[in-house]
Amino acid sequence: MGEQAVGNGSEIQRELPVAIHAQISDRFRSRIASGEWPANYRLKSEPELSRELGVSRGTLRRAMTTLIEEGLLKQVRGRGTFVTSTTIEPAIAQKLSTLTEDFANQGIETNTEVIEATLIDPPRPIAALLDVGPGGSVLKLVRRRSTVEGPVALLYNYVRADLAPGIQKVDFSKASLFGALEGQFGLKIASARRTFSARAAEGNVAEYLELPTGSPVQYLEQVTYLSDDRPIEYSDVWIHSGRLRVTSLLSRR
Repeated sequence: MGEQAVGNGSEIQRELPVAIHAQISDRFRSRIASGEWPANYRLKSEPELSRELGVSRGTLRRAMTTLIEEGLLKQVRGRGTFVTSTTIEPAIAQKLSTLTEDFANQGIETNTEVIEATLIDPPRPIAALLDVGPGGSVLKLVRRRSTVEGPVALLYNYVRADLAPGIQKVDFSKASLFGALEGQFGLKIASARRTFSARAAEGNVAEYLELPTGSPVQYLEQVTYLSDDRPIEYSDVWIHSGRLRVTSLLSRR
């Protein structure tokens, strides 16, 4: 039996003089170019994509191989296929801990100010990274963390509300995000993809970190996964470089 078209907006047009695997490559390429699939977005599994597209896994693999060779996708053993970032990302192995946990372990007293904690319809790139479908909502949590020296970090977290119903009622001026997810909602956080880069402080970042506009800050982007591989949280974190250094403990594999 030949490969069938499907009616979910991903139709394969068999009548066109274009190979099916090439149509799939073009479709995926367009999603990456438009931002619908942002950097570090994890594609669905091969069986799921094959079913959605109505094609064989062999045809799907040929399409994905094309995009891997173009550098648009990459496969990580045991994790899946991801959209490639446009920047170089050396792999860094380190313990998955939060700023709150790191400060506590070092005996540093911090104050957390909750600037916003509301349920929102997530922007499309974040919805894609968190696998949130149409009509789904996430908690947008904006916090500023300070020590006696002043503000050290501005954190924007987006958390799937379907996996933590009622999370918007948690007092995050006292509770840590991971602590609430694990302790109050019984979720098991297992892994994360974390990327660091240098940025210039602009707008709210400069204001909340009390820095002149254009000052250098460390930027951290993270997608966190549960033990069953579902994404639970996406975060943007800006760190005051003059007050806080990020150190990684590494081991050679």
